[in-house]
Amino acid sequence: MIHLLGTKDLDKQTVIRILDTAEEMSQVASRSVPRLPALRGKTIVNLFYEDSTRTRTSFEIAAKMLSADVVNFSAKGSSVSKGESLKDTAQTLAAMGADAIVMRHSASGAAQTLAENGWVDAQVVNAGDGTHEHPTQALLDAFTIRRRVFGPNSTGKALDGLRVAIVGDVLHSRVARSNIWLLTALGVRVTLVGPATFIPNGIAGFPVDCSFNFDEMIDSEPDAVMMLRVQSERIESSFFPNSREYARHWGLSDDRAARLPKSCLIMHPGPMNRGLEISSSAADSVTSTIREQVANGISVRMAVLFLLLSGAQRISQ
Repeated sequence: MIHLLGTKDLDKQTVIRILDTAEEMSQVASRSVPRLPALRGKTIVNLFYEDSTRTRTSFEIAAKMLSADVVNFSAKGSSVSKGESLKDTAQTLAAMGADAIVMRHSASGAAQTLAENGWVDAQVVNAGDGTHEHPTQALLDAFTIRRRVFGPNSTGKALDGLRVAIVGDVLHSRVARSNIWLLTALGVRVTLVGPATFIPNGIAGFPVDCSFNFDEMIDSEPDAVMMLRVQSERIESSFFPNSREYARHWGLSDDRAARLPKSCLIMHPGPMNRGLEISSSAADSVTSTIREQVANGISVRMAVLFLLLSGAQRISQ
């Protein structure tokens, strides 16, 4: 059975294939009838145990643009609130004819558990599991960078030689982990930037550089800065003195944004804490890709669902 559980095992060729397919899918929205019949007759279940706006909505739109049937399942108000296990919930949905399950869960490794334990005869897409991975977010980030740097229809291109800084709460960020593996597979030099309390232990085992000084990183003229949300819901102790101190040392303020190279992309996976990790003017600037990332998410998720369910290509084992 083929799934998309993370980015660590995706090689360069596979990533480029997904991005190239997303480039083709991006043209569907401009059609008079923005639909492809590729997944007609397939049923995709969005199984979300955590709240989500961008990811769940874009997966739903992507599936419908491929003519699939979509079932949105929220743990709130379901039998999960009565104590039903993940196994029983997934098997119930699979028994109803799900061909693919797109799952977000608060527990790291939940998607892999669902995929590899033989609980369901369906393909699993990880839409974010705890602090572990969020592969489609990393794919849409890479797609956005490639389009900004090389323009639309940049088929076949990687990102060799580009420099991307991932800034902020790396420790709790599944987006950061997926981007580390995927961007480096594409030839990007990644630097993690943040307070020591937000940099994971064992960082030496990651293919990245590390900096504890945001201003010095800006002076090195990165091609993109990816600001991360401070995930207060996952923080159980004090990782920084207060919000004002965090913004002063680690936030992308107006002054810091003005010092970035004119071509430097400003990115954020959302939702944003304006005034904490990023200023409003930086988020809304001409070099900001934040709205593009949301729009590109539909094309990328169309590509993932198409490659997994159409039988055209294999993504990952």
